[in-house]
Amino acid sequence: MLHRFKDDISGIALPRLFTWPFHYVPHPLCLQAAAEVQRYIASREDWREELQRGKMFGVLVVTDTDGKRGFLAAFSGNLAGTNRHEYFVPPVYDMLRPDDFFRRGEAEIDALSVRIEQAEQSERTVEAKAAMELARHRQQEQIAAAKEAMRQSKARRDARRAAGEDPAPLILESQRERADLQRLKQRLREDVEQAEKRYAELEAQIEAMRSERHRLSAELQMELFARFRMLNARGEEKDLCELFAQTPQHVPPAGAGECAAPKLLQYAYRNSLHPIAMAEFWWGDSPAGEVRRHGEFYPACTGKCKPILPFMLQGLDVEPNPLLEIRPPEPRVVWEDATLVVIDKPSGMLSVDGKSGVRSVAAWARERYPDATGPIIVHRLDQSTSGLMVLAKEKQTHAALQAQFIHRTVRKLYTALLEGHPKSEEGRITLPLKLDYENRPRQMISAEGRSAVTLYKVMGYEGGRTRILFRPLTGRTHQLRVHAAAPEGLDCPIVGDDIYGRGGQRLCLHASLLEFDHPALQRRMRFESAPEF
Repeated sequence: MLHRFKDDISGIALPRLFTWPFHYVPHPLCLQAAAEVQRYIASREDWREELQRGKMFGVLVVTDTDGKRGFLAAFSGNLAGTNRHEYFVPPVYDMLRPDDFFRRGEAEIDALSVRIEQAEQSERTVEAKAAMELARHRQQEQIAAAKEAMRQSKARRDARRAAGEDPAPLILESQRERADLQRLKQRLREDVEQAEKRYAELEAQIEAMRSERHRLSAELQMELFARFRMLNARGEEKDLCELFAQTPQHVPPAGAGECAAPKLLQYAYRNSLHPIAMAEFWWGDSPAGEVRRHGEFYPACTGKCKPILPFMLQGLDVEPNPLLEIRPPEPRVVWEDATLVVIDKPSGMLSVDGKSGVRSVAAWARERYPDATGPIIVHRLDQSTSGLMVLAKEKQTHAALQAQFIHRTVRKLYTALLEGHPKSEEGRITLPLKLDYENRPRQMISAEGRSAVTLYKVMGYEGGRTRILFRPLTGRTHQLRVHAAAPEGLDCPIVGDDIYGRGGQRLCLHASLLEFDHPALQRRMRFESAPEF
């Protein structure tokens, strides 16, 4: 499991602190280790088809008890139908062992699923459902026919009345027809109720089995999570149920503990290896709806690993979260009057207050304009995005400006620098987006997501990069970043995008033009700002 570096690493110094796994630049030793792992997995022809669909791998640089350097490798989930391969560290808990409780529990649930399917497709159930649907159809059909007959009968009676016929017999005839209709409705209702009751009895039996399956599945999953006993550098131990108890969902998601990072740390602790640095990379195609690039490094996932890794890192000297270390400069005021202010937001500054404690435009505005009324913030820019924002000093102005954003009468242009060259120089990107709940704040492309539309135009080429102008027609989170990086979009991530591309000094995305109607001055306002990149 412990691999020695094949290439000379004597000139590479050890890092002073261990990697903060949720935001990092890969250490040179991790790059070296990843290169060796990539050569190995590229040599496995038997895995080629599966790996082409994409998988996350990880490397952990360690020192042994003699102080010698080496590295461990891991993959997320399973590979080639198993979670054990000689080259990679084993799982934290092997639930695929044939004699394991999990396999026995799965077999019990599978058997129950077969019984449910058999009951759903049984002759009794199929016939009962068909009889119920037929009874309902007959009810509608016969009542409709009876009402039509009554309508025609009434028309004939009306004609007879008009001809001077005695009305008494006509009234009796009408009363008999109404009584007949009520008796027909009662009989048909009883037929339907009887058919529905027969089907409901069978469906209740099936639903009871479904509920039992759900209970068994939940119990099995929680028992499995309790078997994942995660270690930290102090030798302390907690299971997944304990680690996720304080999260909003309170229970671990499926697959928790099976990512590469926790596997690597767990093996190191169990085998007296000291973690030095860690990195994870994607190998293969991007999954449907996600933006992953072959060979690129990525932070640990938030949904499964965020509650686990901080505990596992206790006892190590870990890098501070760089996102908490950001000290952005103050915004530059571009325009100001009694009702609103237009600013140039620096990269790294939040638009609204967050949990991280990083300086926000909202906090800056509250300090600068203590007498402002209303929410102040009219729209937002991502923390990494710089550029123009309009703020409202008055509640009425805020409402008027926000209405313009809602009705899309505000014109916004963004300047960006892309890695690579798009296939076309001008066009329209329409890719709906939704939140990737397991990897917040990442967004993913999904037909179930919200509409997201972007117009673009290439402004020029700078070596292997492209300067481009974006005009978003909608305002979704990370819209421009996903539309730029996604293979279905431009397939060219924005330079410095540490979520959808390759991180750098900063995200090269700048809100360079903002145009709106001034609520008080009653005229169109246009502001421009040149990017620093």
